[in-house]
Amino acid sequence: MSITLEQAEIAVKAAKAKAAELGTLMNIAIVDAGANLTAFARMDGAWLGSVDIAQKKARTARFFDMPSGMIGSLSQPGGSLYNIEHSNGGLITFPGGIPIKNASGEIIGAIGVSGSTVENDNTVAQAGVDALS
Repeated sequence: MSITLEQAEIAVKAAKAKAAELGTLMNIAIVDAGANLTAFARMDGAWLGSVDIAQKKARTARFFDMPSGMIGSLSQPGGSLYNIEHSNGGLITFPGGIPIKNASGEIIGAIGVSGSTVENDNTVAQAGVDALS
């Protein structure tokens, strides 16, 4: 089971609305269960460098089925996943990537958001996830 384009667009719309509410410009990526890009939005004026980061946050969350920030806490020096960010073509291990689950609790994709503080990125990503609950 994988996220549909319709679901991905709902998540993007909700994330854009939350970003606007916070007064920030974001790049928002949705990947499917296979970590393939399904939907993407770059708000006018959002940082170009965050395009890649948003997509990698979404892939990181899907590859490991946990929020990207959780991977970050495990990948610190001495941690069990130290240096993991160098795998899989490059991962992003700070907040802003969150798995997306269906009503049965199965992971159907993930969202990645970048363009502001990691706190704002995570808040905007959560809004996208919450729109599908």
